[in-house]
Amino acid sequence: MSLPDSTTVLIIGAGPAGLTAALSLAHHACRDFVIIDAVVEGQKTSRAIMMHAATVEHCSLMTSWSWALVSINAADGLVSRAIKGEGIRVTTRSSEIIEASFAPLKEHTVHPYALLSPQNVTEQVLVQKLQSLGVQVQRPHNLKVAGMKQNEKDHRITDVSFEDGQVIRARYIIGADGARSAIRGIAGIGFSDPDGPKLASDPIAQMVTADLTFDREPVDVQTIEDYFNVMVSSNGFLFLTAFGARFNAELTRDGKPVTKPIFRIGCAVPPKNGEPPHALPREYIQNLIDAYDPVCMSSDPSINPTPVKIDQLLWSTRFRTHAAIADRTFTRLGAAIFLVGDAAHIHSPAGGQGMNLAIRDAIFLEEAITKHIKAPAENRGVNDTILEEFAEARHARVLEIIKYTKTQRHSQAFHMIDMLDGCRAVRRLSAIWC
Repeated sequence: MSLPDSTTVLIIGAGPAGLTAALSLAHHACRDFVIIDAVVEGQKTSRAIMMHAATVEHCSLMTSWSWALVSINAADGLVSRAIKGEGIRVTTRSSEIIEASFAPLKEHTVHPYALLSPQNVTEQVLVQKLQSLGVQVQRPHNLKVAGMKQNEKDHRITDVSFEDGQVIRARYIIGADGARSAIRGIAGIGFSDPDGPKLASDPIAQMVTADLTFDREPVDVQTIEDYFNVMVSSNGFLFLTAFGARFNAELTRDGKPVTKPIFRIGCAVPPKNGEPPHALPREYIQNLIDAYDPVCMSSDPSINPTPVKIDQLLWSTRFRTHAAIADRTFTRLGAAIFLVGDAAHIHSPAGGQGMNLAIRDAIFLEEAITKHIKAPAENRGVNDTILEEFAEARHARVLEIIKYTKTQRHSQAFHMIDMLDGCRAVRRLSAIWC
């Protein structure tokens, strides 16, 4: 695929952050941009599933307060495709501890819920919205950024080279290319935990996540639908979300039809178990469920009168729950270079903040870029203040999120009594965090 020779804004990565950046640019009437992703469309996987109310607000076209400044008019599509999560429920293996409903959010938002949807479905909605605006994601097969250097003729432009030798000239470059960001690496930006390395003995330092079906539905399915469910124990925690049959078509893999309800599960893997295998077999996930032994999902007939086992393992992944933040999210190498989403920060999944933070990074960034583009050409150097202020504000916000997720991670593992405050905190964040 032949790429254009030049563009005003070059977006590397078409996950939620990159797609949102493109939509936000279009919303601000900036159409001279190119968005590139090395992954073939349709090959994205399930991953993040929760979008908070405040993020949905940012994706709406609203007419009041500051939301109108940063909207991308994609909320209707997202709401229509997703499950409206009613709240968070925390349990032991057999009984409920607490429940935090999102209903009180009605005082703060027209979206008093959290949207539950696989990330690939969220990305489909954003891609379709872009296509409706006449924008196509450029997807050269497995084509990655190889280098960046200042343009010889214009010191405010960067030449971005790709592995196949193609070069694009750009004035603004957005690295939305994930935790292993090539843009961040080439720009020489550091990436580390703000609190330093964590202890290897952390009981929830490693996790696995999977989409699966059971041979029969768990008997308490009526109590877990439309909720994000967390079961806590001395080993850590296991979470469960019931998708029903809503996403069966999107989560089908290898052409095998899925007819049964799909569930998303995730759990901590205790250090004593060793490192999870790279390719997680069904038996490994089953053993983890059996170890946590939630009654409604138990395969032991002496515990569960209607024992259940995994039928299809549709998708799974392993990951470490460490935190890291880029030393800076804005720099210059000729062009203005920015980092958003996982390229700028990663942290524990506690509170479901990752994708939400990425989307809001992108929305706020495009407001700053648009203001910078519209500034008189002779003042743009001086007006880098606009970009620096954006970067400083987002950096500070990410540090707050990292602190919050670390607190929540440890409360989930060790302090059940703190979970009520934790759930209330998530509810507040769902309404107002940005």
